[in-house]
Amino acid sequence: MKMLSHILTINGGSSSIKFALFEASRDTHSNPHRLFQGGIDRIGFSEATFFVEGNHPEENFSNPIRATDSRTAISILISWIKENKKCTAVTAIAHRIVHGGTMYYQPEQITSEMLQELRRLSAFDPDHLPMEILLIEKLQQEFPKIPQVACFDTAFHHDLPRIAQLLPIPRSYEAKGVRRYGFHGLSCSFLMEELKRLAGAEEAQKKVVLAHLGNGASLTAVHHGKSIDTSMGFSPTSGIMMGTRSGDLDPELLSFLAQTEQMTSEQFQEMVNKKSGLLGVSETSSDLRDLLAIEKKDVRAAEAIELFCYQIKKQIGAFIAALHGLDSLIFSGGIGENAPLIRHRICDGLTFLGIELDEEKNQKNEFLISSEKAHVKVYVIPTDEELMLAKSTIPFL
Repeated sequence: MKMLSHILTINGGSSSIKFALFEASRDTHSNPHRLFQGGIDRIGFSEATFFVEGNHPEENFSNPIRATDSRTAISILISWIKENKKCTAVTAIAHRIVHGGTMYYQPEQITSEMLQELRRLSAFDPDHLPMEILLIEKLQQEFPKIPQVACFDTAFHHDLPRIAQLLPIPRSYEAKGVRRYGFHGLSCSFLMEELKRLAGAEEAQKKVVLAHLGNGASLTAVHHGKSIDTSMGFSPTSGIMMGTRSGDLDPELLSFLAQTEQMTSEQFQEMVNKKSGLLGVSETSSDLRDLLAIEKKDVRAAEAIELFCYQIKKQIGAFIAALHGLDSLIFSGGIGENAPLIRHRICDGLTFLGIELDEEKNQKNEFLISSEKAHVKVYVIPTDEELMLAKSTIPFL
């Protein structure tokens, strides 16, 4: 009989925590089996939500809670973990860590030295790392005997070509770790594994653009299974516009707002991460579903959607140039997987590049949605960062 281990995955963000429990065999690399998943949303808002989705109806719930800050949310989560019978068998805890700097990129067991380095790196990503560090520390306090493993979201892009790493600023900053890193790496790894499994190893070796489109959004150019370039750079705020993040901006904007609005760097950081993107342009919502529902009567919503699609379309064109062609385009993430109209608007007019959708398949969210005559194959592949966390932790069991 095979020995089974239980891996708890933790994905902490600036205003949410996602988690899942997997059952995995210690002596095989077959996919772990998900027992349940859940999360705490809208941390810091007037009313947060704690939800769990299990394999049995009696396990499912969605309850309003008061989680005015990260510490309160973490305490609620830990109390629930301690009371949940399935969690008593946890043998490892896996964390998605957004930024590993230049030092960390492979999955590693968390040590005091790593935590010290992550604290130093908090200035690189103040929107995610403080919450992730706090989660690690609190779980260590409550479960000191359970090993914790860090999986870095920058890992897939670690070996970016030198020219794709460089920032056009004085070279002296590179020694301090200031370079282009890229993010959504766990999603990229999963999508490439799925492309290989579903379309074949040969297809996964070709020229691919991954479009991870959700509240956070990025595109990645891949060739021979390796990241060639990616839209996010030094931080997850960069690249295309997102739900509440601005994406790339003219750097002079900070100076202008400091002079004319007396805006501090902290206020600027708050603006570009939490008040911009779809939310900032629409002045209504960061949720694309809300904006699609009102776009015909609200020009702000219509322009927000149009700008989102336009920036993605431009990024696809740029990556086709970087790849010297394109064989496959993959849509993923909450928007990429579930919004046929957005996929249509992004691909519309790209026939000259070999991209053309089969609209019937697109509307059904099928796996292959490109037309038979199209040169570029267009896929819809649901991503699974939690599964990648669990798989990455198996060697540490």
